[in-house]
Amino acid sequence: MEEIPTVEIKNNFETNLFGPIEVMKAVLPQMRLQKNGLIINITSIAGYMGLPYRSVYSASKGALELITEAMNMEVKSFGIKITNVAPGDFATNIAAGRYHAPVLSDSAYEKSYGDVLKNLNNDVDCGSNPNAMAEAILKIMNASKPKIHYKVGAFMQKFSIVLKRILPDLWYQKLLMNHYKM
Repeated sequence: MEEIPTVEIKNNFETNLFGPIEVMKAVLPQMRLQKNGLIINITSIAGYMGLPYRSVYSASKGALELITEAMNMEVKSFGIKITNVAPGDFATNIAAGRYHAPVLSDSAYEKSYGDVLKNLNNDVDCGSNPNAMAEAILKIMNASKPKIHYKVGAFMQKFSIVLKRILPDLWYQKLLMNHYKM
């Protein structure tokens, strides 16, 4: 976080938070008129926890989770449903387009950040088949009463959210740090 240019932090929030908000604001008037509608926001399992060297991403996706919760209540009386899908790691090319602060040779974080970045990219490369995400969205679209939150991904990625709720904070943090070899 310390070495991420502020402009890149703002770009992340523009894409992951303000973009979806503007889309919702654009479609809600028509959905109110027709007294029906479904909005599906794509968040992330990372939005349920602060991940090392992914603080900005986790924060932007977590914010969209909470906005989805709140807006779902605000528009319910109009027959509109808003839900979110939090994917884990899927084998896509998302890492290629993601901004990463460069690993600087004079940085205090050089080794740790460099190692974690390799692990993160490997997790995506070895992720689940993206068809599972498409199938989950189709199922949500066909649900008469969609839930507010959906998590789609490997068992341990989804279970990590449960562990965060039940474990003491320092234990959970230790698990994450062990996972990322920090």
